[in-house]
Formats: sequence, C-alpha cells, structure tokens
Amino acid sequence: MKAGIRRRGNLKFAARGLKLQITAGFGTEMHPMKKIFAIFAVLLVAAGVRAALPQPDLIAQIHFAGAQKFAATPGTAFFANEFSSAEALALRKQTADKLAPWLAGWLAANTGKATPPDGAAKLRPLLDDLQTSEWFLKARNVGGKPGGVFAIKLEPARLQLWRASLQALPFEVSDSQGWLFCLFGDSAGKLGLLQPPAPINDLLDLDVNWPRLAQWYPKLKEIGLPETQFTVTTAGEDFHITGKFFFPENLALKLDPWRVPTNIIHQPFVSFTAMRGFAAWLQSQPWSSPCNISPEPNELFTWALPQSPFQTFAAVPVPDAADALTQTYARLQPALASDNAAGTFFRPLTMTRTNTEIHFAGTPFIAPFIRAVNDASGQFLMAGVFPNTARSKPLPPELFARLAQPNLVFYHWEITAVRMGDHFDQLPQFTQLVLMLTNHRQLGGESAAMKWLRKFSPALGNTVTEVFQTGPAEMSFTRTAPGGLTAAEILALASWLEAPDFPGCNLKIQRPAKRLHPVPAVPTK
Repeated sequence: MKAGIRRRGNLKFAARGLKLQITAGFGTEMHPMKKIFAIFAVLLVAAGVRAALPQPDLIAQIHFAGAQKFAATPGTAFFANEFSSAEALALRKQTADKLAPWLAGWLAANTGKATPPDGAAKLRPLLDDLQTSEWFLKARNVGGKPGGVFAIKLEPARLQLWRASLQALPFEVSDSQGWLFCLFGDSAGKLGLLQPPAPINDLLDLDVNWPRLAQWYPKLKEIGLPETQFTVTTAGEDFHITGKFFFPENLALKLDPWRVPTNIIHQPFVSFTAMRGFAAWLQSQPWSSPCNISPEPNELFTWALPQSPFQTFAAVPVPDAADALTQTYARLQPALASDNAAGTFFRPLTMTRTNTEIHFAGTPFIAPFIRAVNDASGQFLMAGVFPNTARSKPLPPELFARLAQPNLVFYHWEITAVRMGDHFDQLPQFTQLVLMLTNHRQLGGESAAMKWLRKFSPALGNTVTEVFQTGPAEMSFTRTAPGGLTAAEILALASWLEAPDFPGCNLKIQRPAKRLHPVPAVPTK
C-alpha cells in the first residue's frame, strides 16, 4: 500500500508554517505537469481580483530547476515515480505535441518574423528538454510586443540540436558555459550581456504579470488576476507553495467575524472552504448581477461529504434569509429564461419556489436547491444539489483555531484522494454532470488526462491553503499539498489539457438546433 493512501484518513487541520520565500529573480521548476499544477494552485485561489503592476513592463519571470534536481530532492520519490509512469509519459507527449504547432504559430504572429513551414517539427523535440533540464525565462513588454530571453542548460549534443533548430526560427541564439541563450522580440543584439543564472535552492520560482499577459490573451481579462509571485519547495512528502498577490490599489476588505453555520456543516466532511471580504468585489463583477442581493454577502462557506458524489454544499450568511430568498428568485428568473433561450443548458431549467426554498427542475440525478436556513449562528442561504445528511457531531476545534488567525481571507482544507473517490466516483462524477448540463465537453474516460488521474490521484492526502491580507495592497498565501492542487483544480487542469484548442480552453459544445418536422402540404383538387 502506498504511503499516500495511508495518509488519506488523516482529518487533522494541521497548523502549517507560513514561511514566505519570494525572490525577485528566477525560480526553479519540476516536470511541466508539475509547473502547471503550481500555477493552477494560484489561479483558483486568486481568481477574480484586479491586477497590480509592481514591475510595469514584466510579463513573466520563471526559473525551473530541472527534473534531475527534482528527482534528487528529499521527499519527492513518490512524484518522481508518478510523473515517470506510462500514463504520465503519454500525457506529457500529448501536451508537447499540441504545444509545438501552437508555439510556432504564436511566434509567427507576435514576433513579426516568418517561421518556416516545418517550424512546429523543429520545436517539438526541444519541448522534451523542458521536462528534464534547468531553464529560465524572462519576458517583458517591449514596444507593445513581447521580448526577452529564454535560457536552458543542456548537454553538448542537445545544445547543438537546439542551436540548429532555433536558428531557423525568429530567434537570436548564443551559448556560454553549457547554457543556450535565446533572445526574442526587441531584446536582440544584447547576447553579450547575458550570464547563466545564479544557483537557486527551490524547485520553482515564478513571477507572472497576468494583466500584461492579457494583452495577448484577452480571455485573462475576464478573470482579472493580479500580479502573482510564488515559490515551490518541498515539505516532507508535500509541496509547499508560498507567495504574494499584488493589487493596483489599496484593498478595502471588510473582514467581518466568521459566522460558521455550525448546525448544517457536520462531520465527517472531506472538504471545507471559508472565504470573506469579497462583497465589494462581487458587486463590481458584471457576471454576478443575476445573483446580487442587498446587502451583498461578505462570507462564503463550502463543504463536501463523502457519502455521495453530489453532497457538496455552499452557504452565505444574510441578515434576513426569507428576504434574501425572495431577492434571489427575482434575480434568477429572468437570467434563467435568457440562458434557456441561449442554449446554455443541455435541457431547459425551471424554478419553483416555496416560502423557504427554491427548486430547480430539469436536471437528471440531482435536485438543485437554494434554501433559507435559521442556524445557531444566524440566518443563511444554503445551496446544494443533493440532500444534506443529519448532523452527527460538532465541528473540530482545530477548524475554529485556523479561522481565528488575524487577517485570514481564505481557508481551504481537503483530503484530495477521498474527494476524488476510490473509483473516481466523487467530485469527478459531479463535475462531469455539470459539464454535460452546461453544454461543455466532458473529460473522456479513455483520454490521456483521465488515465493519468486514475493512476495519480488515489495516493493524495491533505491539502491546506491559506490566504492573508498582509499589506494595504497585498495578500500572502501558502499551500501545503501532496499534489500541489486541490481535487477541483486537478480536474480543471485535466479538462484544459484535453481541450481541442489547447493551450486555449474552449470546452463549449455547439449543439445543433432542434429541427421542426415540415408541415405536410395540403393536397389540392
């Protein structure tokens, strides 16, 4: 039995160290899947906030230590084995096969220089070295176009291959001390100033200016991520991710005392999330208008039970639950009618309302609801898609100890393997159903990503994420996790890697309009 499986029963809310290791330079990295894991861990924590520009022209700055260093790091034997499995190798190959033609097209569109017809073929073998060798990237906005330097440490034979391939592409290439340097954009002509990066002790350091990146990827503007810096190290058998978010202006968060709905949240739960201080931001988001009520909720709690894949719930504290339910119904009714007409759902959804609950009809296997609840700690709106089981025992005191930390904005804990399910029958079933109901592509059962997840996820243990406000325009975060991501983030990553337009993420299915049978002609005499 794997050590990770033995850890799955651990329900402790362990107090994690909040060490912050942010560097101004480049960081280290592991396998490409691991890098994406670390990035996604930050994305889903930070989603929705406006971006700051501490370095106005920076696009990204990354330093990856290489797979050799990753494999030699104490405590990473499990991941070294999992990322070298047949399933992982198949997914890594598929991802690189998709990235090569996209990168060739991106270079042609953004460098102003033509790439040869075999540009993708020249780039493809180079992507394999990104999984094993140390490399760094620094990209800046130079005159409205991306420019900067990419460098990678290579053995002589591979260095020669890189030189031959890149010289046929729109790059200026040089090498020094076993490093190959590749300048792009308006950075050309400065190769003589480049030196190998200083040695680092981390697995990954990353600094991404998401607003700058959104100039070339407009979809990122819809998420509104802030500039993000983080570092990945190891903590025993887990990854330790620490970093900061930088905002464009001082935050005006109202951190009300936590109002945990203690009567409706109960053990044994396998996932718990608490978030506060988001009311002003939520009110400013256009997409939130169908569910905006007054006053805006300022806290959110979500939790999941292990008995059913659909027992995931959410609750927000409100001053008057009955009034909040009335407002919610009035807001959702026209939005739901519009979405039904637009074909947002696989089948039309309808709402009915009682004095204490809103029901949604038209979904198989589940019965979505929004309910007004009177709890010992106040009044709440509670949402779910499956009946909640009766309370069995009080919440653990360790949970309240974690929430008592000053300036805590976000807290999440889960047993990731249990959240995925022994037979992939927990959160994956729920997300597959949601994807189907909203006309999005489901993750294929025989896809490379699904096969890898089935191999990888059963050994994942506790994942803990905490976000604090640590300055007028700054938040700091920490995550300790065996897989770097939560179960929801792992499934989002898998769907992204399997997207037809990867590295885009268009999963929407355009279903054909229903055809009406022609009316037969009336015979004439």
